[in-house]
Amino acid sequence: MYNLIFYTAERGDSPLDDFLDGLDKKSRAKVAAYLSLLEEQGPNLKRPYADIVRGKIRELRIHHSSNQYRILYFFQILDQIVLVHAFSKKTQQLKKKDIDLAEKRMEDWMRRFPTGGEI
Repeated sequence: MYNLIFYTAERGDSPLDDFLDGLDKKSRAKVAAYLSLLEEQGPNLKRPYADIVRGKIRELRIHHSSNQYRILYFFQILDQIVLVHAFSKKTQQLKKKDIDLAEKRMEDWMRRFPTGGEI
C-alpha cells in the first residue's frame, strides 16, 4: 500500500483539491477509484491506467464518459506518491505547460520536503 500525498503550495493551497472540487459527483467517484488503484499498486500500475510522462513525472489516465482526466505525480521515498497536477485532457498529447508545471511543483516539493512529505 502506498501513501498518496496531495501537493500543497507554500501558501497552503492544493491544486488537486481545487480540481476535485470542480468535478461532478460521478466524475469525482471515478477519479477516486483510479486513485485507489494507484494507492494499491504504486509503480506496478501500468497502461492503460498509468504511464511515464517525462523524467520522474508519471500520469494517472482516467477515462470517464466522454471526458479524460490526467493526474500527474511522482514517487518520493519508499511508499509516497505525491500528486502534483490534475486537469481535463482535451487533446491527443499532453501539453508541455502541464508537464513543466508538474516538474516545477515536484522540485518545489522536494526542496521543502527532501525526506518525504507529511501524511
